[in-house]
Amino acid sequence: MIAPEPLRNTGTPAPRPRDAATLIIYRPLKNRVEILMGLRNTSHKFLPDRYVFPGGGVERGDSRVRVASPISQQTQNLLIRKTKIARARGLVAAAIRETFEETGLIVGGKDPNPGKSVPKNWSKFFQTGFAPNLGDLNYIARAVTPHWRPIRFNARFFMVNAEKLTGVLQGNGELLNLQYFDTEKAIELELPLITKRVLELVAFRASKSANHKAPEPDQVVLFKHNGKHHDMIKE
Repeated sequence: MIAPEPLRNTGTPAPRPRDAATLIIYRPLKNRVEILMGLRNTSHKFLPDRYVFPGGGVERGDSRVRVASPISQQTQNLLIRKTKIARARGLVAAAIRETFEETGLIVGGKDPNPGKSVPKNWSKFFQTGFAPNLGDLNYIARAVTPHWRPIRFNARFFMVNAEKLTGVLQGNGELLNLQYFDTEKAIELELPLITKRVLELVAFRASKSANHKAPEPDQVVLFKHNGKHHDMIKE
């Protein structure tokens, strides 16, 4: 049995949430949808020993890294409802960078200016010969870690079809047992509560997308924890 998530010490101020980005990679099959997930290393301070999607915090350089394709107009419009354009670009780029670091998978296209300098945290990505394809990601949800937790993130959740990725699936140690899980089986894993809620949304969206039944929505879902469960608010 894993330890429960920690509570912020009484009398200490709630930390300001750090911007973060998560990428849900889905693989639509004939009668089901599979999602890539991995087990967070036990040494992690935030959500150890739990299955999550790839992702992490936004870093310097993410908003100014050169790209193979720009952020889609729809995703940008959705993001700038709650943040600035430069930060919106950085969030999408961070999702791609963190996914590459944790899984070895690349959301990218031909580097438009090979040989030119890149931010230090992007050097390994560009060594593959690719630049990030920001336009491949769709923005679907946001969640802020509740104020009673000692570590907090303002996390944006993006989706991408596995067909758009290249590279070999191989972890760097941050996520263990990386593999595609059937959504029905994934929900039975040891998951953070917010991951369960997002997984339910992703399973629905991925199945609709796979069958071409629904266009991309003009709103995203804000999951807001009320102390007992998550309210779903259209944002």
